[in-house]
Amino acid sequence: MDRECASLLPSVCEVLADSGRSVPDDTSLEKLLDWFTELTEAGGSLLEACPCLLKFISTVVHNTASDPGVLSFTLRLTGLMAATEDGFKMLQEQSVLNQVFNLQHWQEAGLWDDPCLRIGWIQGLRSTLQHPKALRFFVQSDFIDSLLQLQTDTSLFVASAANQMLAHILLFFQKVLSAGSNGVSKTEEEDERRIHHSVTDLEPPAVTMETSAEYSAVVKGISEYLKESLIPKEKTKLHQSLQILKLLALLLAQAGPPLRDKLLQTVTDSLEQLVTAGCSRLTLPLMDVILAANRGHHDTVHTARAVRILLLPLDIITGPTLLGTNATADEHPFSVVEQLKSKTSCISMICVCLTNTPQITLTLPGVLPCPPVLIVTAVVSLLRICSGTSSSSSTVCSEVCRNVIGSGKVQKCALEALTALNSSPGVKEKISEVFTILIQYLDNPDSDPTVLHKSYQALVKWIRACTDLSLITDQLRQDLVEVVRKRACDMRWEVRDSTVEFLGHLAGVHVSVSSGEEVCDASEALLGGCCTTPLLREALQDTESYVRASAISALAKTLTHSWRQGAALTQDQTEIVSRLLEILSQDTEGFPRRAVVQYFISWFFSRSSHSPPSSSTSSTSLLMECVRTVLSQGSADLDWEVKVHTLELAELLLDQAFSAHRGYRKGSDAHRALQHPYGVVSDQAYALHTHTGTHTEGVQSDLAHVVEQGVISALLSGLVDCDRPVALKACRLLITLRETICPLSLGALDATAATATVSCELLGRGWGQEITKILGMEKSDRAREADVSAQRSSGAADGGGDSVTVSVCEVLRSLGLDERLDVLTQSSDHIHNSPLSLLQDILTASGAHTHPDTKPGQEVIVDCY
Repeated sequence: MDRECASLLPSVCEVLADSGRSVPDDTSLEKLLDWFTELTEAGGSLLEACPCLLKFISTVVHNTASDPGVLSFTLRLTGLMAATEDGFKMLQEQSVLNQVFNLQHWQEAGLWDDPCLRIGWIQGLRSTLQHPKALRFFVQSDFIDSLLQLQTDTSLFVASAANQMLAHILLFFQKVLSAGSNGVSKTEEEDERRIHHSVTDLEPPAVTMETSAEYSAVVKGISEYLKESLIPKEKTKLHQSLQILKLLALLLAQAGPPLRDKLLQTVTDSLEQLVTAGCSRLTLPLMDVILAANRGHHDTVHTARAVRILLLPLDIITGPTLLGTNATADEHPFSVVEQLKSKTSCISMICVCLTNTPQITLTLPGVLPCPPVLIVTAVVSLLRICSGTSSSSSTVCSEVCRNVIGSGKVQKCALEALTALNSSPGVKEKISEVFTILIQYLDNPDSDPTVLHKSYQALVKWIRACTDLSLITDQLRQDLVEVVRKRACDMRWEVRDSTVEFLGHLAGVHVSVSSGEEVCDASEALLGGCCTTPLLREALQDTESYVRASAISALAKTLTHSWRQGAALTQDQTEIVSRLLEILSQDTEGFPRRAVVQYFISWFFSRSSHSPPSSSTSSTSLLMECVRTVLSQGSADLDWEVKVHTLELAELLLDQAFSAHRGYRKGSDAHRALQHPYGVVSDQAYALHTHTGTHTEGVQSDLAHVVEQGVISALLSGLVDCDRPVALKACRLLITLRETICPLSLGALDATAATATVSCELLGRGWGQEITKILGMEKSDRAREADVSAQRSSGAADGGGDSVTVSVCEVLRSLGLDERLDVLTQSSDHIHNSPLSLLQDILTASGAHTHPDTKPGQEVIVDCY
């Protein structure tokens, strides 16, 4: 803690402790606590750095008129200070812990009824419980009963906080106790610590018999409470059972074998009673508990039982005998059927079943009651029932089908399940059946946009998994062509957008029409290749910007193969390029313009990575001509993402030109550790062909080439851009370029002398004028006025000012790039949102509130972060 903060903190504590001077903005207390937490996590001691905090805590605790927010803050602060054993010992010696967490004190003062105080008490104790001494304090103070009562608090926030604390106690100290006896690895301990967000990064302390006994007593008390609370004493107590089931699911999902076995041993009878009772409101949380109990713990008998329970709703509705012919005698179907007759319960149960079925099918095939192909068949049957084209073959409960007919929620879950089941063993023979139902959904006029989107996704996934499309009949292919053409003209833009995206995804999938045939892309195999490009070209004129952007991206994916082959451009492709340049310069929406720049990035990358840079074709010539235009227009765009993508294109040009030269580091490698939170990072890895040649001659010629292409102008324009991500990326690329063409090492003098002759032009307006200012080369005001007068008298119309020709090396060395990078990598609020600013704001706001001349509405607003 710096001296200024330390000097202000006592005054801030006085303000917070004064009941008549409450803080007007509660977020300032949260930020103050965040600051204290950071100091603690950094290894500092709050008690040593801030001795005034002890007095503050004591004052607030004894002042029953304190603001509830300040009281809650004080409880949480005390817990934070007691999170280390040294801090805990010091607070206990001062009797602070007994004062702060004394329930009777808060109840007698009439403050316990405030949920804000109860949450502070819970969270403060949770922060404290990071070591065995705190657990001993918790047990000896008999806080367990109070905590259990809070599990069903009238305030949902309090009940949730109490649930989380109960889970923290069981899981955190389970790790401590098992560290020495159960072979828990260090990696598992670290994972556990990350999951539970411990306030301090403590190593598990030595376990004593006393600690073990205390933890066992806590586990026993909590387990008995869970057992008794699971069974509702009356219908009005269902809320309590719901809360306990959620807590139990949380515990079972994260507990290790000793604790998990103890919990299951205690609550199994209660869980069976709940299942038998058949309360529909508890069915879903019960299924969550069953899944949690068996997730990651492959006990064959119990897991198989849980899988059968999970598949039961799907078996009842579709009737393909997933569970065998004797299922009705084993699975309590009557109660489940009764719950499925309720539409709300039916939809919820079947969605839980569909959501978890793929994971179980793929990870636990040994405990499935049927082959995976039957599960795929059941999901397809359910989709038919939902669309109303089929009825259930189940004689047990055909009336249940009415609840899922037309249900968009069930349709979406079923499509997601079908998509995930594409890689199940033995299901490729079902591809024709899957195609049929998906095309029916795409053709159904009642399908909503999300259902159509998921149908397209499922198609692509199944095509990827079943690369041999010989099972797809000509009729199915013709049906797909017709439905795609139909949906490309849909009235809803979301549907048109999904259709265009589907065409792009198909182009990226390689399949064979029949065994042994040459591989081609799926769009050619399924759509014949005759409708893809025309539909995408038409989508470039769409009224919705999202559709135009998707069409551009899809075109790039469609043409990638021909780019890589170096094929000559067709007339259609040339016209597409012209249209894209029009969009970049004229489209009023940012999404299509971003897509255009990315289109040319893909084109450049595809050609450069599969053919040497020296190759010259009409296609390459058009590409390089377009690149210059894109760099010029993209760097002047108003959309910051367009400008960042333009710099990515410039980066590719730099990589191609200089990758073979000594000292050059690709931007993605050089700045990987310096990513800015607002920056745009490309997710594509580039590997380009590079030039070869002598270092001195190569650097000079390559630098002149990138200047001619407009790369240097784009980088300098970006450097002075008002958008931080743009300026940051440009600055980093310029530093990389500087280190390559004008290094400071003595051995590079020859190269530096050669590159010093390469110059670039700085225009007398816009970014060129800004760069000129930085270089200190700007003319005086009088000289500029004389130039303007001369231009007017000579009839010059541009009024742009004189351009300046400068050495590229000189510019790179004179711009102060390293200092600019330091500024750009800092957050814009690194000064105003400091702890010092927060303390000053609290004092200022307090002064305004207590000033006698302050009028209503004139209070100082706390500018905390």
